[in-house]
Amino acid sequence: MKFLPLVWRNLMRRKLRTFFTFMSIFIAFLLFGVLMAVRAAFSMGVEIAGADRLTMIHKVSLIQLLPRSYMERIRAVEGVSDVTHANWFGGYYQDQSNFIANMAVDPESWLRMYPEYELPEAQKKAWIANRTGAIVGIDTARRFGWKVGDRVPLISPIYRKPDNSPWEFTIEGIYDTSLPGADKTQFFFHWEYVNQALRDTPFADHVGWYVIRVADPSQSDQLAKKIDALFANSSAETKTATEKAFIQGFASQVGDIGAIMVAIAAIVMFSMLFVTGNAMAQSIRERTNELGVLKTLGFTDGRILGLVLLESALLACTAGAAGLVAAWAITAQGDPTGGLLAGFYFPVRDIIIGAVLVAVLAFGAGALPAFQASRLQITTALRRA
Repeated sequence: MKFLPLVWRNLMRRKLRTFFTFMSIFIAFLLFGVLMAVRAAFSMGVEIAGADRLTMIHKVSLIQLLPRSYMERIRAVEGVSDVTHANWFGGYYQDQSNFIANMAVDPESWLRMYPEYELPEAQKKAWIANRTGAIVGIDTARRFGWKVGDRVPLISPIYRKPDNSPWEFTIEGIYDTSLPGADKTQFFFHWEYVNQALRDTPFADHVGWYVIRVADPSQSDQLAKKIDALFANSSAETKTATEKAFIQGFASQVGDIGAIMVAIAAIVMFSMLFVTGNAMAQSIRERTNELGVLKTLGFTDGRILGLVLLESALLACTAGAAGLVAAWAITAQGDPTGGLLAGFYFPVRDIIIGAVLVAVLAFGAGALPAFQASRLQITTALRRA
């Protein structure tokens, strides 16, 4: 610690170069944090998907509906402990730019299937009792300033009311979740409310997909095949898979965003290694004679090596840590897109990886200049004075 003033004076020798190097590292790690948050948002649900849940959709496509009558037949299959269903509603609030994820569900079985959606017991009962009631994620409630008791109109381009008026819902509950990466933007309401209004349409008594809880997760694949065989050769054949596989397949339709984000972050980090290393090498070359004087005064090769590494570490660690903190502060504000990146957060795992990368940059960039400085001969160094 007694050499910190000397290290600080060396960094301040070229203030402009130090500032630009600091900002380059800062921006690199800020970008790393944001990219990892985007990666987490696109893979949202994959890592937290229930190991004991299966998702069943129409064999042809997700947009093809399944009969509601399948529910009791699924429930009767040995190994199934619970079942629920949902319909993608596709509604928006007031304007098409105000898109929110909204689904028609069976309230009681949906809450049993997803206990991570946390809301007070009184709000649960109120939602279940009110056919036109709805619950909404806390992030969406904050976005629009909604509170319990508010009337919310949604317009769906998929499910239109016979009189073309908006669908009216009463906010009966606002859910939250302590599960990292879980979606807090969704809007859930009664499937029966929509079903009754569309009784004379092809949508009546049909659902979008089923979610099935299995008693033994190790038997998930076998149970999925068994359920699909139950509806083979029917007018609506099914395709059942684990919830994780379903979400992963859905996300991959827009490409492997996670791999793209990691690749960009890796390129940025690799570039910063050269930028910082070059800055350190230039700094050492400028004061070669001073290193010779230090050696003349009794500084050992090891101490010179440590001084240069400390200089590199001080610059890289302060800038890198500042970048990671700034990235955390930005991502802690939640989804900046208004619903397109619902799981936008900086995972703890990636924060740790970022800290490791800061350490690698700190010592990697200074290793070669430090080694060269430590091996410098006194006569050679003083000759350059």
